[in-house]
Amino acid sequence: MMQAKETTSNKKVALVTGANQGMGFEIAKTLAENGYTVYVAARNLQNGQAAAAEIRHGARAIQLDITDKNSIKNVKTQVEKDFGYLTLLINNAAISHTGKVHGTIEDMRAAQRASVASIDEVRTVWDTNVFGTLAISQALLPLLHNAPAARIVNLTSALGSLTLHADPNSPFRGGLDVIYAASKTALNAISLSLAIELENSSVKVNLVSPGFASTQLTNFQGTQTPKEAAEEPIRVALDQDGPSGTFTTATNSTVPW
Repeated sequence: MMQAKETTSNKKVALVTGANQGMGFEIAKTLAENGYTVYVAARNLQNGQAAAAEIRHGARAIQLDITDKNSIKNVKTQVEKDFGYLTLLINNAAISHTGKVHGTIEDMRAAQRASVASIDEVRTVWDTNVFGTLAISQALLPLLHNAPAARIVNLTSALGSLTLHADPNSPFRGGLDVIYAASKTALNAISLSLAIELENSSVKVNLVSPGFASTQLTNFQGTQTPKEAAEEPIRVALDQDGPSGTFTTATNSTVPW
């Protein structure tokens, strides 16, 4: 095992995917303000560098495309070289579509219905939201184990809750599309699987459905600012003594699986 550059007792290290804008940026900024050395991960390094410069507090830009094996490998190598461990992994990077359909949220959902959805678009979205998130988690897990206490926080959506969709009286009824929402259902299952696997270790795994933010993910049609929507992910991330295996949304409300 590579020797850490700094001791784990005095330095908390976080990596936030998709951190150059939106909720990822707000999460990274707050972590940095709370004493974390934050890797601002972005597909475009220049965008990451601009975000890190704005965040300050020692934030470090790092290039990361969670759908690219070499990019993931390079990130693991860099973090291991710099510190030898990781305290916190925030899996924020996600996409809701491939840009083929423009318009309202309703337009996007109509195009993502099971009867008409493009299989190629399903694969592309799931490659990021499901397989990419799992890939970066697997790669960085050894570094999380190297910290005395660590946490993975996966940003998901209540749209991925099968329980809510199965309830005929739920306002979520009818929103289970097979591209974005179902990708979050799969992410929820992966997160729970990992939380159960790690329940006797020092690594905790939590799911958070943030608020309906006005970001690129929602074509900027959300009802909350990225800062407002980031409050619950930030709360879970900073709660070092909190439980593992939770699925919460705003104000620490539990979301049914």
